[in-house]
Amino acid sequence: MLTPAPPANEDTLPFLRQYWRVAVRWRYVIGGAVVASLLIGLIATFLMTPKYTAISTIEISRESSQLTNFQGVERETSIADQEFYQTQYGLLRSRVLAERVATQLRLVDDKRFFERFGERDNDIAFQEVNGRYTAAGRAERQRIAGEILLKHASIEPTRLSRLVNISFTSPDAEFSQRIANAWAENFIQTNLERKVQATSYGRNLLQRELAQTKERLDGSQRQLVAYAEQQRIINLPSQGAGENQTSERSIVADELATLNAALSQATADRIAAESRSRETSGAGQSSEALRNQAINALRQRRAELSADYQRMMVQFEPDYPPARALQSQISQLDRSIAREESRVAGSVQAEYRQAMDRESALRARVERLKSSYLDLRRRSIQYNIYQQEVDTNRALYDGLLQRFKEIGVAGGVGVNNIAIVDPADLPQKPSSPRLVLNLIVALLAGLAVGAAAAFALEQMDEAIADPAEVERRLGLPLLGSVPKVEGVAPRDALLDRKSDLVDAYLAIQTSLGFTTEHGVPRSLAITSTRPAEGKSTTALAVATMLARAHKKVILVDGDMRSPSVHHLGGVDHDRGLSNYLAGQDDISQLTFEMTDLGFTGMSAGPIPPNAAELLTGHRLQVLIAQLLESYDHVVIDSPPVMGLADAPLIASRVEGVIYAVESHGIRSSIVKTALQRLIASNARILGGVLTKFEARKAHYGYGYEYGYGYGREKGAGNA
Repeated sequence: MLTPAPPANEDTLPFLRQYWRVAVRWRYVIGGAVVASLLIGLIATFLMTPKYTAISTIEISRESSQLTNFQGVERETSIADQEFYQTQYGLLRSRVLAERVATQLRLVDDKRFFERFGERDNDIAFQEVNGRYTAAGRAERQRIAGEILLKHASIEPTRLSRLVNISFTSPDAEFSQRIANAWAENFIQTNLERKVQATSYGRNLLQRELAQTKERLDGSQRQLVAYAEQQRIINLPSQGAGENQTSERSIVADELATLNAALSQATADRIAAESRSRETSGAGQSSEALRNQAINALRQRRAELSADYQRMMVQFEPDYPPARALQSQISQLDRSIAREESRVAGSVQAEYRQAMDRESALRARVERLKSSYLDLRRRSIQYNIYQQEVDTNRALYDGLLQRFKEIGVAGGVGVNNIAIVDPADLPQKPSSPRLVLNLIVALLAGLAVGAAAAFALEQMDEAIADPAEVERRLGLPLLGSVPKVEGVAPRDALLDRKSDLVDAYLAIQTSLGFTTEHGVPRSLAITSTRPAEGKSTTALAVATMLARAHKKVILVDGDMRSPSVHHLGGVDHDRGLSNYLAGQDDISQLTFEMTDLGFTGMSAGPIPPNAAELLTGHRLQVLIAQLLESYDHVVIDSPPVMGLADAPLIASRVEGVIYAVESHGIRSSIVKTALQRLIASNARILGGVLTKFEARKAHYGYGYEYGYGYGREKGAGNA
C-alpha cells in the first residue's frame, strides 16, 4: 500500500481555511469562552439597575449677530454655519449650563440626588448640620452636581438638520424627564441672557462713541464758524434739489450770477438798440418811424390832400387858389413828418447810447466781482476742508444716534433663535440594561476572547500534530504516520495482517525503498527523542515487514539501559549485545528466533555499568558487518537520543537512522535539539515516522483513517 500524498503545507493554505481549522481544533476553548461570556453577560444584566432615558428635542436656527449696519463683516458660508452649530453643541455640553440646571432644580442641597448617583463623599462639601448640608460646601456641591449631570447627559445632533436631542439617563424616569426639559429651557434662557448682555454691551459702546462723535462735531463746527468769520466768508443756506438736502452758497457767487445775467440782458438790449440806430441813420425809413402812429397819421393826411390836389389839377392850374392852398397844406404836412422822423431817430440814438453805457457799467461790475470771487475761492479751500469735516462728523453722529435708538428698542425684545420642538416625555420602559444587546456584546466578546486564546494556544503549541509538520517543523522527510492502536498489543496488531498498524508500516517500508540506490538500507537504527515514543514498536514493525518481504532480518536490542526486545521473544536478556561488545565472539549463542514474526532477535544482554563505554569501541561495527554476512537487514532498536550518548554512537555505525516522533507527545524544539546531536555524530537520518497519530486531534483535520481503514467493514467480495 502506497504512502498517502502529504497534505498541503500550512503556509500554502488559504487564510480563511487556516483560521477555520484553528477554530475547529480549539473549538472547546472558544466554546468555553463564549459560554462564560454569555453567563457573565446574563448575570450582569440581571444585576444591573434599570435606567430610564428621557429625550427632549430643540431646534437651533442660524441668525445674524451684527450690531451695526455694516455689511460684509461676517461670511455667510457653510464653514461659518458649521462653526456656529459646533459652538452651540459645545454650549449645550458646558459645565455652567449643567450647574445652572442643578441649581434651578435644587439638586445642590438634595441628599437623595447625590446618594442616587453614589457621589457622596465624607469631605467638607457633604458635611451636615441638623440633617442638612452646610452652606460652606455649596460651591463644591454645585460643581459635583454639574459633573454628575454632564456625565449622564448626552447631546446628539440630528444629521443634516437643525434639530438636537438632549437626553438624560438615570434610575428614576420622572427625574430623567425633569432634567431633560430643564436642560432645554435653561439653554434657551442662557441664550437670551447672552443676547441681552451683548445688546447692553453694544449700547454702552455706542453711547461712548456717540458722545465722542458729538464732541468732534461741535469742535469742527466751531472751527468752521471761526474761520468763516476771520476770512469774512458769508454763505447763505439754500434748498437743494433733493428732499431734506440743504447746501450753502456765497453772497459773491449769488451777486456775480445776478450781475452776469443782467450783463447778458444789457448786451442784448445794446445790440437791439444798435440795430435800430443803424436803421434810422440809413436812407430808407426806419422801422421805428413806420411804427410811429403820429407819423403814420400825418402821412395818411398828406396822402388824402395829395389825392385831392391831383383831382383838382385835372380841372385847374397850379395857380388856382384852392390848389395852392392844398399845396401849402401838403408842404406843411411834409415838414411835420420830417420833424417827427427826426425826433424818432434822436430817440433811437439816445436809447442806443444808454444801452451802451449800461452794458459798460455792468461789465465793469462783473469784472470786479470775478476778482472778488476768485479771491473768495482761494480763501474757501480751507473753509471747504472744515466743512467736509463737519459733514462727516454729522453723518457719523446721525448714524450712531439712529443705531443707538434701534438698539434701545431691540434691547427690550427677546429675539430667540432656539425653540423646543418636543419636550421630554416620561419614559415608559428602561433604556438599559438591554438583555439582547448585552448578550450580543457578550457573545462577540466571548468569540474575541476565545479566538485570541485559540491563536495564543496555537502559537504556543509546539507539539507535532500532523504528518505535514514533521517536514515543516523538523526538516525531516516523512516516511509515514502510524495510527494509535488501543486495546491491543503492538505484537498482536502486527500478527493481524489486516490491522491499521500493518498498513501503516507497509507504507513506511515502501518509503524506505526509495531512501538509497539499493532500496531499503541494510543496517538501520530506530531511535526517538525520549522513551515511550514508539521507537521499539517501529523497530519491531520494520523488522516484521522486511521479513514478510522474504528478507532475512535480525532485530538487535541496542537499548542496554532499558531493554525490551527479549519480552517480544519470551526470553530473558542474560545473553545478548552487551556480551558481544564485552568480547564474546560466538553470535549464535546470543540470538533467538521469533518464528511467529519471521525474523531473528538479539537481546540487549546483561545491563552493563556504562553502556556508552561499550559502544565507543569498534566491536559494534564488527558485529554489524558479521550480521550482514548472514542477514539481509540488521535493524537496531536504539536508545533515545536526549540525555544519552548511546544513540549517536549507534547512529554513526549504521547506514541510516529512522527517527520516531510521537504525535501530540513532544515539543518540536526538543526534537530539533536531539536531531542536532545526531547530525553532529555524522549520522544519516533517513526520515521521520509520526507515531501514535490521531487524525481527530490533527491541526487541520487530516483524514488519515481513510487510508488505513478502507474496506474494513466490507466483505471480501467488495474489496
